[in-house]
Amino acid sequence: MKTGFPRLVLISAGMATALSTAAPGEPAWTGWLGPDRDARAQESKLPPTWPDTLQQVWRVEVGEGYSTPLVIGDRIFQHARIDDKEVMLCLERATGKSIWQQSVPISFKAGRGGERHGLGPKSTPTYADGRVFSLSITGLLAAWSADDGELLWKRDFRERFEVAHPYWGTATSPIVDDGRLYVHTGSCEDGALFCIDTRTGKDIWVRDEEANCYSSPRIETIDGVRQLVELNHSGLYGISLEDGGLLWKHSFPHRGNNQNTPTPARHEDTFIVGAENRGMFAVKVQRTGAEWQVKETWKHREASLDMSSPIVQDGRVYGFSHFKTGQFFCLDAESGEVIWKGDPRMGENAQFLSLPGHILALTDDGQCRILKSTGDQYDVVKTYQVAEDRTWTAPALLGDVILIKDLKHLTAWRFP
Repeated sequence: MKTGFPRLVLISAGMATALSTAAPGEPAWTGWLGPDRDARAQESKLPPTWPDTLQQVWRVEVGEGYSTPLVIGDRIFQHARIDDKEVMLCLERATGKSIWQQSVPISFKAGRGGERHGLGPKSTPTYADGRVFSLSITGLLAAWSADDGELLWKRDFRERFEVAHPYWGTATSPIVDDGRLYVHTGSCEDGALFCIDTRTGKDIWVRDEEANCYSSPRIETIDGVRQLVELNHSGLYGISLEDGGLLWKHSFPHRGNNQNTPTPARHEDTFIVGAENRGMFAVKVQRTGAEWQVKETWKHREASLDMSSPIVQDGRVYGFSHFKTGQFFCLDAESGEVIWKGDPRMGENAQFLSLPGHILALTDDGQCRILKSTGDQYDVVKTYQVAEDRTWTAPALLGDVILIKDLKHLTAWRFP
């Protein structure tokens, strides 16, 4: 049954012009960090000269949470919390007006120290084959029809685990590949990686070797072998998509309150990883015959990642260190050498997008910075105020419009 919420209202129509529907061949924003989980928005329509201000197209109240909006054709899908329910919203891409919305009651108590981050959701849904798959802060997985919002199936992992989420709530985002959904659920003490049939919601295989954490997996092809790469509670793992078997691993365990949260970045056959208070490192993964080799190529504590995921562009790693009370940095992906560091005290978190010749950085205080991705110093081209604050959510960018989710609102901004 579809449900309505009077709090979901159109705040402003903004500009008279509307967002166009996705042109044939234009990539959709289908999940966490985009279609390939690399935060690349290289086909965006950027201005030849960055304007002094952005145009607000529309702004709607959608509820709380850190879930990134999905963009599929002429529709936007937003997962959020309104009162005691998590809701899945389908909005018109052109206007932000509601097409349909569904809800599930989700009761959650934030762990000590996490109260300021709200009650979720923190996971970003994923889209595939006409379906949107959401994961609640408590670990409830649901499949929705993108067309009309029908609930097709759901899985409550509390049937398997006494606690189906890590201490501060579920933050990992599911991923779909070739009709299979992969999601790691459970607690910091007990967890499992599930491979699930997207049509039925039934298990294809389950790997119950590692506890859960807050990071989201990637699906990568390495030396001709397509596999799931995840940072779990124990370290960085390569998992067979076929049967869940372990291909390779590199130990990097979650320690105390220093959790494994960022999504690893990839440069050629190297993965760049970091986590709270434990610095950063890179491992090169290669296969010789049937044997896999994992070699750590660099490691240092010049920067350290808390909840911000790094990105790679043109052989450089861009990220946000929690050292120095928040600091942008740029590293050489091959050597780990620090190319530059930004100013200290920039905030608690930042999210990144890779643009042609630039890096877009959204900090948690509502500031969107356009950084040059060339040169040997921190170079800010423009800074835009896109929200009052609480912009912990990763943005989505297609064409000339960027979607910004703040504490309760979703806003569409255009680069004029």
